[in-house]
Amino acid sequence: MIRRYFNVILVGLGMLGLLFWTASCAVNPVSGRHEFMLLSEAEEVNLGRETDGQVLQEYGIYKEPELTAYLSTLCQRLGKVSHRPNLTYQFKILDASVVNAFAVPGGYVYFTRGILATLNNEAELAGVMAHEIGHITARHSAQQYSKAQFAQVTLGVGAAVADAVGLSGLSGLAQLGVGMLFLRFSRDNERQADSLGVEYASKLNYDASQLAEFFHTLEQMNPGSDRTGLPGWFSTHPSPDDRLHAVRAQSQQWQQKLALSNPVINGDAYLRKIDGLIFGEDPRQGYVKDNTFYHPDLRFQFPVPDRWKLQNTPSQVQMVNEGKDAMILFGMEAGTSSGEVAKKFVTQTKAQVIRSNAIRVNGLSSQHMVSDIRSDKGVIRVMSYFIEKDKKVFVFHGLTSPSKFQNVEALFEKTMGQFKELSDPNRINVKPDRIRVRSTRTADTLENTLRSLGVPDDQLKQIALLNGRQLNDRIPASTLVKVVEKGR
Repeated sequence: MIRRYFNVILVGLGMLGLLFWTASCAVNPVSGRHEFMLLSEAEEVNLGRETDGQVLQEYGIYKEPELTAYLSTLCQRLGKVSHRPNLTYQFKILDASVVNAFAVPGGYVYFTRGILATLNNEAELAGVMAHEIGHITARHSAQQYSKAQFAQVTLGVGAAVADAVGLSGLSGLAQLGVGMLFLRFSRDNERQADSLGVEYASKLNYDASQLAEFFHTLEQMNPGSDRTGLPGWFSTHPSPDDRLHAVRAQSQQWQQKLALSNPVINGDAYLRKIDGLIFGEDPRQGYVKDNTFYHPDLRFQFPVPDRWKLQNTPSQVQMVNEGKDAMILFGMEAGTSSGEVAKKFVTQTKAQVIRSNAIRVNGLSSQHMVSDIRSDKGVIRVMSYFIEKDKKVFVFHGLTSPSKFQNVEALFEKTMGQFKELSDPNRINVKPDRIRVRSTRTADTLENTLRSLGVPDDQLKQIALLNGRQLNDRIPASTLVKVVEKGR
């Protein structure tokens, strides 16, 4: 949480300039057919560049230069054998635990560290990466982005803000920003991306049938979203009928066509690259324990209202009540003083200030404010705290309708007013779980092997799936397997 904070109330405004596109009839690079397309290739590249900044701000980048370089090289090699070899393909690892990969227009490809932990060899990796490149080459992502942009405009910024006060729920506000990237592809799009993934991976001599094995593992795991709200693979990539059979058959066809007698899998090479990868949620970025949010790196804590749902992203923490008619947003704003940042908020939102005064929050210089913000569908009442700490200004905004403000005012005050320095070493010195790659000493079943490596009984099935195997599989000696080393 918190690498840069932007005002969620205004986030939609920055997107409006992207909508002045000129519709044209273009030739699809894959099918060779003329199709109606809202983006030229140059506009597609520019849009991808702008979206890349939003993606990284929203979800954060996983900083492992050696691993990133390894994956980037493969991405560029796959791009060169694709239908759009002239695009500059850029690969990024997102610091998210969810199992997903996606692409945006212009050649940007993203894998979460969650999906990297789930893959088990280079052939699976190449297949999934080539699948995402297939979405780019067939312009699926450009089409989806166009739909999302138009949906965003029809929603309207004012409507999204009105959602935050409960006029039509909080879903509109929650879906602003890069959430629009995650509309589901059609099953026909998925079939085409699968076919292109098989083709591109095969052209680099990989055993593309391993893509089917990965899909099979995912179906058994059925992973969902993580605490950032980033959706899982099947939420954005619906599984076409008979997918596994189609991928295996197409892989066999390409192997015959390319005369691949010994296609590459490279299991050990891949597993060694991900040894030490953070697995699951990273508590260093913030975590909740006993209804309190702790941030070890930035050294602060504050209470979380009971039964409120919390989402933690690199740009903000969002808390929503059960009735979805009240929300607390927390983040960090550029500025040196609480008063300066408060004035900036009023100017940007055109807020009507009801009351504002300088206060101290657990010894920290702060500004307290209650204001009304008018939208085309109503008025939002906002309680704000602007708190100075360590030459930064931390910001709370509690949002609801004026009629419901009295019901949540005390709760807003309790959450914001109890922000304080984190000093407890037990809460600061926490460590994430990590993937560790171990070599088996003797031949045995996977179940016995995992037990010998210290995997608890209640985690055996999960770790078996993480390895793309079943517990009763026979494992030869000197086989590399993944286990999870516990952190905090």
